[in-house]
Amino acid sequence: MTPPTQGWSRRFSSRCRPSRSPVAPTRSSAASSLRRCSACLGSHNRLTIRPPQEAELEMRLPMGGSLIAGTLRQEGEMFPVENPATGEVTCELPAAPGGVVDAAVGAARQAGRGEWGSMSPGRRQGLLEALAAAVREHEEELAELECLDNGVPLAIVRRFSVAALGRSLRYFAGWIDKFAGEVVPLTGGSALDYLTREPYGVVVAISAYNTPSLYLGSKVAPALAAGNTVVVKPSPLASLPALRFAELCTEAGLPAGTVNVVLGGAAVGSALVAHPDVGKIGFTGSRTSGREVSRLAAEHLTPVSLELGGKSPNIVFADADLSQVSAGAALGAFALTGQACAAGSRLFVHEDVLDTVIASLEAAAQALPLGLPQDPTTVLGPLISAEHRERVEGFLTRAVDSGAEVLCGGDRPGGELSGGYFLRPAVVVGATDRSEVVTEEIFGPVVAVLPFRSEEEVVGRANASAYGLAAGIWTRDLSRAHRVARRLEAGFVWVNTYGTVPHTAPFGGVKQSGDAREGSRLALEDYTRAKNVYVQL
Repeated sequence: MTPPTQGWSRRFSSRCRPSRSPVAPTRSSAASSLRRCSACLGSHNRLTIRPPQEAELEMRLPMGGSLIAGTLRQEGEMFPVENPATGEVTCELPAAPGGVVDAAVGAARQAGRGEWGSMSPGRRQGLLEALAAAVREHEEELAELECLDNGVPLAIVRRFSVAALGRSLRYFAGWIDKFAGEVVPLTGGSALDYLTREPYGVVVAISAYNTPSLYLGSKVAPALAAGNTVVVKPSPLASLPALRFAELCTEAGLPAGTVNVVLGGAAVGSALVAHPDVGKIGFTGSRTSGREVSRLAAEHLTPVSLELGGKSPNIVFADADLSQVSAGAALGAFALTGQACAAGSRLFVHEDVLDTVIASLEAAAQALPLGLPQDPTTVLGPLISAEHRERVEGFLTRAVDSGAEVLCGGDRPGGELSGGYFLRPAVVVGATDRSEVVTEEIFGPVVAVLPFRSEEEVVGRANASAYGLAAGIWTRDLSRAHRVARRLEAGFVWVNTYGTVPHTAPFGGVKQSGDAREGSRLALEDYTRAKNVYVQL
């Protein structure tokens, strides 16, 4: 681990920012760069990486191409898959052309009208449990792929994203024989009225790069449990876990076409969203992309569930337990290197404890271990790409130009991390509520500290955002906690903690953070449509 060095102690300036380091292999980077995952058609590629401890582990790369009904499709223009920790190209994958998109939707539709659609709930439950067991058996492999793809530390991927996939599969499998309809009470007459829930048919699941395995669990698991078939479109920045998951679906015995994966970027996603045979869309991504998904889906009035970005307020009252606040606020803002939709990137602190909280937050930010993802001590890995790092740095530059101050971080580390897209976590003070560092989702390790005087004031300022995904409250006053939680315009509120989302709880936002609810029974309802039957007796 390279120890933190001093960032901008006073003002952030482009003159202080190190120039982009040339991409070069490091001791812990991939021993060989596979130019194409499809080099061994019909088999699996292997990639050897050497963690800092010099222990050698062999990584199994999935087959390189879209997987349609268990068949590998390699048509399309190649795009690179980069390791953000080193800047090296791991492999190349083909972006699915229109014919492959049509084939994926067609295969899913056929499976839904065939074996999967006619399957008994008990049999479907057994297959999902078998898939959960397969994920459990291969969770280390899935974790290594995700770590290689997006640079999130392996230890965190293992216990967070991949573990969430297995939990979601088991949880929603358990709902299959309990998700019942209901009898509708009638006021009179000799009749029977009842309500059933039916699958939409073909579900398109489009996800982001930050926790790809978790998104497979939050989207694919409830969709399958509800009886749908699925076409997965992973982020082109993190496609490998979805490909391996699709292979596991086949190995677990799911009928061909039940789960399909198509690769590519925005053009592929647009083709899927606009497809007339798609019955439902589950999307996780940016607010801008969510608007485009809604626009394209409107052509066929395809229902869409959106889980979009956030600019979540984390509120520290004067009576809070300050011994807990610094770690909670730092991890709330910087977990996943800030690449989290619910990141608490607006830290409102009561003026009576402002100096204390700032000092402890600055110390906590500097103490978070930034390092190579395979190192078990690493907490913060790289940002996803060079372009994204430059985007985050741009927010800091403009914040300082508008009068704010970067107390620590925001600089690029050197040494063994110089080839990757690392950025130290930044604490910003002196920004106004209208500055973009406060209003815009940065999706990077940046937190803006904002003082307040009263409960009424901070609730109004916290709600003065286009987003409404999550919020945090730190106080010893239980009445205040409930009162403020009720008034905050957010879909998920934490009290005296930040970031924990049980898989049994619904997660999602309000306003421009979308309307999806992932997890819990609500997710099953989201992937089914109601049918009412009225019988005259």
